Amino acid sequence: MAENLLEIKDLHAGVEGKEILKGLSLSVGKGEVHVILGPNGSGKSTLMNIIMGHPKYEVTSGTMSFEGEDITGLKTFERARKGLFLSFQTPEEIPGITVENMIRTSKQAISGERVKIVPFRRQLKETMEELKMKPEYAERYMNVGFSGGEKKRTEILQLLMLNPKLALLDETDSGLDVDAVQIVSEGVAKFHNEDNSCLIITHNTRILEKLKVDRVHVLINGEIVEEGGPELIDDINRRGFTHILDAQAEK
Repeated sequence: MAENLLEIKDLHAGVEGKEILKGLSLSVGKGEVHVILGPNGSGKSTLMNIIMGHPKYEVTSGTMSFEGEDITGLKTFERARKGLFLSFQTPEEIPGITVENMIRTSKQAISGERVKIVPFRRQLKETMEELKMKPEYAERYMNVGFSGGEKKRTEILQLLMLNPKLALLDETDSGLDVDAVQIVSEGVAKFHNEDNSCLIITHNTRILEKLKVDRVHVLINGEIVEEGGPELIDDINRRGFTHILDAQAEK
């Protein structure tokens, strides 16, 4: 059994006094790929933001630990330094800061060490080529004027360049055409190895085709109501969430 990288126990959390997560528990082992499925409004994105420490959300009880250390009270940048990374569903535009500067600054902030410019630019160029991104994107302001697909590729570029221990991917594949999903999928597969882990929210299971999924969790109304292996993805693709929602209503 894999050593736990992330462990969440009985987490209650919400925003502006409204409880969204209601006693959620979840463990992600080192080297594992976990997928969270659920209907819209079930708390999936809230969970990702709370794991990353978004200040808008409040944890009222329960704990989160990362590599055995309690991170429940840590700020977002402290969690990033520990090795957490969140790929946003709708990445923000950052005028005045180029893609290259953003990634280099992030890399320095996380490592606490000066990044040498020549090897960094070489790695950036090679990674951009793998993601089929034109070199001039490095000099463009972060996500400004980018299409949805370009923004998502930039998220994967950051993932590969920063190389975190746990990637939280919140619908990184949403709004992409078939070719772009393929590139994003290959990027995530390139990132993943036995030393890091992925926690993925998706409605398009094509992003999972190049990954070995270890565990699937169904999140409904702030609670994990069903868990299983990758076969659960096929079941939900075929039947949807109605049968699970009906079973919950009968309880």
